[in-house]
Amino acid sequence: MKQKDVKRMAGRREGRRGGRKQLLAITAALIMVIGCLAACGNAGNGEGGNGSGKESGGLTGSLSLVGSTSMQNLVDALSEAFMEEHEGVTVTPQYVGSSAGIEAVSKGTADIGNSSRNLKDSEKESGIVENIVAIDGIAVCLDPANTVTDLTKQQLTDIYTGKITNWSELGGSDMPIIVIGREAGSGTRSAFEELLGIEDACVYANELDNTGAVIARVAATPGSIGYASLDAIDESVISASLEGVAATAENIKAGTYFLSRPFVMATKGEISEQSELVRAWFDFVLGEEGQKIAANAGLLTVD
Repeated sequence: MKQKDVKRMAGRREGRRGGRKQLLAITAALIMVIGCLAACGNAGNGEGGNGSGKESGGLTGSLSLVGSTSMQNLVDALSEAFMEEHEGVTVTPQYVGSSAGIEAVSKGTADIGNSSRNLKDSEKESGIVENIVAIDGIAVCLDPANTVTDLTKQQLTDIYTGKITNWSELGGSDMPIIVIGREAGSGTRSAFEELLGIEDACVYANELDNTGAVIARVAATPGSIGYASLDAIDESVISASLEGVAATAENIKAGTYFLSRPFVMATKGEISEQSELVRAWFDFVLGEEGQKIAANAGLLTVD
C-alpha cells in the first residue's frame, strides 16, 4: 500500500473518533438538561416544596374544634369541605357542650371553642373572643300525636317552670306534660332559658346531654315537649309555632320568631392573632362557600 493511502486511512479513523467524542459530549449535556428540568418540575409540584393545587400553597396541620352538640351538622359539613380544599389539613371536631368548648379554648387544649350561645362577660374578660359564624333558631318540639301545635311565650314559660302540667290546660288531651331539656352547661339550654327569662327555674323530667337524644325522647314519649336546634329537627316530631309564627329561617331573619341564638366559634384572642391555619379556617367559614354551607344547614348567614 502506498504511503499516501496509509495516511488517508489514518485520517479517516481519527475523524471517526472525533465524531464519536462529540456525540458523547452532546448526549451527556442533554442528560444534564433533562435531569435539571425534572428536578425543577418536582419542586414546583410540591415534592419537597410548598405544594400546589388543593393544598393551596402547602397549608397543612391539625385543627381542633370542641363544643356545642347543636353545631354538629354545621361543623361536620364545614370540616369536610375545608379538608377537601386543603388535603394536608385534618379537622377534628368534638361535641361535648358549649361551656366545655369555651373552657377548652381558654385552657389552650382546643384551637376553637364552639358555642351555641353568646359568651358571658366573664368569659370575654378572660380573653376569649366571640366570633359569630351563623344564627340558629331553637325549635320547640312535641310528640307527633300532640294536638296542641301553637304556644304563646307565656304558655311555654309556664310549662317549663311547672305552672302548667297537663295538655288539657291548653286545649289538648288530658295528658301530663313531660318536660324534656338539655343538661346544665348546654348552650341550647342556656339560650332557651335566657330568651324566656327562666334561668335556673325550669322543672325538667329529663335532662339529656345531646340534641339527638332530646329529639328521640320527645318522638317516643307521648305528652312530651323539648327544644333543639332548628336545623336538627326532623319529621319524627312536631315543630311548634310560637305566638302563631312557625320556626323557619325566614321568620327568624324577619325577627318574628323569638327563639333564636348565635352560633359562635370562640378563639383565645382575635382571629388576626391566631395561627395561619386558624385564620384560613375563618376565611373559609365566613366566606362565600362557608356561608352557603350554613344556609344549606337551615341557618341564617352573617354576611
